[in-house]
Amino acid sequence: MESTLAKGSLRLLWGDESATQAFAVRLACLPGLANAFITLHGDLGAGKTTLTRHLLQALGVGGRIKSPTYTIVESYDTATFAAWHFDFYRFNDPQEWEDAGFRDIFASPGLKLAEWPQKAEGLLPKADLDIALLTEGETARRVTLTAHTAVGLALIQGLAPAGIAE
Repeated sequence: MESTLAKGSLRLLWGDESATQAFAVRLACLPGLANAFITLHGDLGAGKTTLTRHLLQALGVGGRIKSPTYTIVESYDTATFAAWHFDFYRFNDPQEWEDAGFRDIFASPGLKLAEWPQKAEGLLPKADLDIALLTEGETARRVTLTAHTAVGLALIQGLAPAGIAE
């Protein structure tokens, strides 16, 4: 897994899905994750749901972890905190986020992961961390993590490979 670190951001290259899974396992170990809001960006098929599935499995969620493309949100209980996986792809208007009552979920403790956050732009709280996935060939992903809060920065620093921390 190739990586570079700049202040507030981390760039990675995942060669295949096993690298995605390894990243998710490392992320799951970080204490700041318990109340983080992470947005996931990328085209269809970039690996947003795959990353989320590996992360939730690493957090101890058993059973089937499915994409919330049609349900908009799926909730999960990890061993220590609640987690929600949102997919706003089908939103036609950001107001749908408000109408769905998601403000209450975002005000509660727990991990929130949101695919297609731009579809609820202006209503979502500030993300702690943005993860942008870009396909590169059949299996590789170029990944950029960008922190927007102290929680996000702590996550990036916890993920930075040894010897590349600021």
